[in-house]
Amino acid sequence: MLLVRDELRRTVTPGDHALSIGVFDGVHGGHRMLISRMQDEARARGLTGGVVTFHPHPVTVVRPDVSFSYIESLERRVELLRDLGVAFVSVLTFTSELQQVSAADFTRLLVEEARMRVLVVGEDFRLGRGGEGTVDRLRAIGEEQGFEVIAVPLLPDADGRDRISSTRVRDALASGRMDEVQALLGRPYAIRGPVLHGEQRGRQMGFPTLNVGVSPDRALPPHGVYVTRALVDDRTYQAVTNIGTRPTFDGRTTTVETHLLDFEGDLYGHVVTIELVEMLRGEQKFDGLEALKAQIALDAQRARQWFA
Repeated sequence: MLLVRDELRRTVTPGDHALSIGVFDGVHGGHRMLISRMQDEARARGLTGGVVTFHPHPVTVVRPDVSFSYIESLERRVELLRDLGVAFVSVLTFTSELQQVSAADFTRLLVEEARMRVLVVGEDFRLGRGGEGTVDRLRAIGEEQGFEVIAVPLLPDADGRDRISSTRVRDALASGRMDEVQALLGRPYAIRGPVLHGEQRGRQMGFPTLNVGVSPDRALPPHGVYVTRALVDDRTYQAVTNIGTRPTFDGRTTTVETHLLDFEGDLYGHVVTIELVEMLRGEQKFDGLEALKAQIALDAQRARQWFA
């Protein structure tokens, strides 16, 4: 575990710590509640709160045959966790070697390198080889190694029925239920990336677009057109965004193209964040450029009406 030990040493702050451990993909409402509880427990004991997370997602190592997509990029996930006020976020590389480490050996590493005194996790949390580190098992290990385990009940949704989870977020996103996605995340779903040079087709039709570079492992909603907000250089613009393969032009790869309403300028090389707020329509193939141009004008009009 030399790699893990080195990654901890490079990120952990001095002193004794309360920790939360998990992938935290999406940093949804349940994750934020857990981190908040961990911070409360840390303050009550005079400790510092920190987060240990993993990348890539363990499922991609345990089940390499399974296709997996991330709700948030690693960079954004770390940013969201730090925004919750934790002292540090340690990103540990999840490998086939780490997969075989027992719960006791892993927690011993955290005690040695992060001076873990309290571990705050969800009630269904499991750690270590084969998931053998249940909450009860971790409590027994903690008695031997000198740390306390606090299990937090999973956060229910607004209806009080189902528990908030990353799986629920992905399912809602894949179905285009953006209101549900926002409720589960506690914020609008967003895509962030650099503005790339495209084929200039939108500009030629009078609707210039920003071509946003998106990693192929990101979870995306169904192909279609969305009402969006675009955040660039601390400014927010009303926008309409197309996610899809551009079937009118026989496209094959998924692209994200955003038209900023009432904006003129060049944003190449800038990083833009696109918040998706509502789906306008599904992806369509049009008979020609004029039909497509007319539909884009209608999409922009409907987006303006939404904002109004």
